[in-house]
Amino acid sequence: MSRCGFLSSRKQKAMQKLNTALLTLSRLVIGLTFIFSGFVKAIDPVGSAIKFEEYFEAFHLGFLAPYALGLAFLLAAFEFLLGVNVLLSLSPRHTSYYVLIMMSLMTPLTLYLAIANPVSDCGCFGDAVKLTNWETFGKNILLFAASLFYFIHRNKVRYIYHYQIHWIPSIVSFVFALLIGIYCYVHLPLIDFLPYKTGSDISKGMSIPEGAKRDSFVTTFVYKRGVETKEFTLENYPENDTTWHFVEQKSVLLQKGYEPPITNFSIQQAETGVNLTEMVLQDSSFTFLLISPDLTEAIDANIHNINTIFDFCRDNNYAFYCLTSSSDIEIEEWRNSTGAEYVFAKTDRTTLKTMMRANPGIILLKKGVVLGKWSSFDVPDEEGITQYLKNTKNNILKTETHRTQALIWRAFALWAILLAMLLLFEKALLVILGYFEKLFIKKNNNIQNKSIMRKKIVAGNWKMNKTLQEGLELANELNAALAGKAINCDVVIGTPFVHLASVAAAIDTTKIGVAAQNCADKVSGAYTGEVSASMVASTGAKYVILGHSERRAYYGETTAILKEKTLLALANGLTPIFCIGEVLEEREAGKQNEVVKTQIEESLFELSADDFGKIVLAYEPVWAIGTGKTATAAQAQEIHAYIREVVAAKYGKSVADATSILYGGSCNGSNAKELFANPDVDGGLIGGAALTVANFMPIIEAWG
Repeated sequence: MSRCGFLSSRKQKAMQKLNTALLTLSRLVIGLTFIFSGFVKAIDPVGSAIKFEEYFEAFHLGFLAPYALGLAFLLAAFEFLLGVNVLLSLSPRHTSYYVLIMMSLMTPLTLYLAIANPVSDCGCFGDAVKLTNWETFGKNILLFAASLFYFIHRNKVRYIYHYQIHWIPSIVSFVFALLIGIYCYVHLPLIDFLPYKTGSDISKGMSIPEGAKRDSFVTTFVYKRGVETKEFTLENYPENDTTWHFVEQKSVLLQKGYEPPITNFSIQQAETGVNLTEMVLQDSSFTFLLISPDLTEAIDANIHNINTIFDFCRDNNYAFYCLTSSSDIEIEEWRNSTGAEYVFAKTDRTTLKTMMRANPGIILLKKGVVLGKWSSFDVPDEEGITQYLKNTKNNILKTETHRTQALIWRAFALWAILLAMLLLFEKALLVILGYFEKLFIKKNNNIQNKSIMRKKIVAGNWKMNKTLQEGLELANELNAALAGKAINCDVVIGTPFVHLASVAAAIDTTKIGVAAQNCADKVSGAYTGEVSASMVASTGAKYVILGHSERRAYYGETTAILKEKTLLALANGLTPIFCIGEVLEEREAGKQNEVVKTQIEESLFELSADDFGKIVLAYEPVWAIGTGKTATAAQAQEIHAYIREVVAAKYGKSVADATSILYGGSCNGSNAKELFANPDVDGGLIGGAALTVANFMPIIEAWG
């Protein structure tokens, strides 16, 4: 290798390592961000629904408000699913599309939010992490770049789980996130990021710490004298000049100061309007607050437990108030339907939703400190609340925090154990199957004749050429040319889909085999424009060309897709002519062996020995297709021999010796005989030379 070639090879290897590192980094950034975003939304579905409602109002889509909660559940589960899929290499082809589409939509949306500011916080991380709209846009720029890189290099992502079961861990993850959301909706968020969480001091939350920055304003005064209007500052306003008449005062915010986490906590008794805020916050005894932002939407299934708590409070001289934003009429209807005898007080609706994610729910206070929170489904009975109050003296807040953390860890541990068990089961099954498969192969190797004669094949690939009439004419010409002629190879013609049935019916199938140039990776269904393997088989075709370099390059066919196509082709009795080969850059870098080995391993090596024996391999040096360049006979033999070694290492020498390997790089009548003389070259996959009988017949006749 020349010095330039050596340096070029080193540069390519360095670039490959860099791309691999960037791909890993991109997956980590995307996966962890989406998992975190989905999780914090799942633990607070009501908060996510509130944020959806804000968006609907800002964009005048109020008719969607009834669907906000359902969308909150689905968005949380979907984001969590995408994050898991990216991290665990689950369905990278589809996942990369979904992630890129999502970021392509969210990035310009957050740019609009940053400019127009219709909502102050995008809510991408719920209440766990608050970002400004500009910070959110910057974050999305980074995610979009990572998503684009991940999409471009999606074919390089290696599966962790077997490609046929990768959907199972995806479903497990999606259901896990949904169940987390449902649990937190029925009960309360497992982690409370709001200012009224257990342990919070509401009074402190309303105050501004000493030394904290205050809002900075500039104030101007507008005066008028005759037709002249002028603005003055405190330093120069016309205090003693009576010719100027005051019009208005303007205050402009220069710099935002410290904003307390609680800004709108106020309690006013419903009947009298008396402000109860300070009395509630300074009460040194226990105070119970029944929280219901809207009594008309409150769940009254567990009202008996709430009334029991009220009776307990009355018996023990503890304060009990119902805080709501409902009207007096709605309060009266609640009294009549539930028999409520407690005091009702009015509080801001948004504040109530921030205090309690359930409707209704109960908050326990003592001197303004939140000691406990329960949804209506979790309200303890009299014995339970008595014990709870006793335990407040024994650091119950810490105990409650540990209990919540334990729930979270147990939930994640269960999810991780399920995924790990699935992976272990899959790997163990493959090991067991591989062991018995090797025994079977070894047995076959002992009984089969080592001098198996491989099929010699010349296959013509018409590609996207010939109308139906022209194709029939060419097939008939070839049929006539072969009639009565003794040939020493199998002849196959790969026609476009529209020709298959007509050509198969017109030719002598004992002389010529018919191949489709592709088939779908789906059995059947709503896949417009696709043709399934069963459809191909129904035309009378016996072969199908899979993995052609043009399909890989132009249509993004991956080894995983080709694996599916191969399985479906075999299941429908078709013989796959499976194409492998390297591009010019890979050949120049000396990576041709690595490339073809990977292509075979990732698409075919999960087949049984019996099924692999039905495969015809076609090596096509991509750099020699349609270029006029041809691998030398020595180059062709070298790579064909290597391919056979790869097959032998997996399935044994007997299977490898029986596998036909065709050469598919600008083979023609003048070089066919030399190429076919190689011991490991079993024929050719012919392109342009197969479009006329005059050019195709000399290649067939090269077998003598």
